[in-house]
Amino acid sequence: MITQMQLNHQDHELVLHFDDNFQQSLSYEFLRVYSPSEQTSAQGKAKSPVSHKKMVKLMAIEPVGKHGFRLAFDDQHSAIYPHLLLKEYAHNRNRLWHEYVQALEITGHSREAMIDIKQV
Repeated sequence: MITQMQLNHQDHELVLHFDDNFQQSLSYEFLRVYSPSEQTSAQGKAKSPVSHKKMVKLMAIEPVGKHGFRLAFDDQHSAIYPHLLLKEYAHNRNRLWHEYVQALEITGHSREAMIDIKQV
């Protein structure tokens, strides 16, 4: 079970603390591209990887009863991430990230934002 969540906007990551003293950080980009609602199509088939999310920001976290947490991103996407899914992501972050980068290479997609974003 998740005992604490910390937004680290400087490093663009969410730090998760679990009741077994395990702690892991997940980048905003990782959470966005592995959004539960992005993983399968309506027909249940795997979709192309979500791309161009390198600069995405996590804007809000809202508890959703016993279900988990709704994460809202600055690209207007939001989804409910169940507790067990977040724990799976935390324990398998490196493997999942490697699979994501490989999928981008195979499909010719990019992590980079589609437009040049300048901080003011």
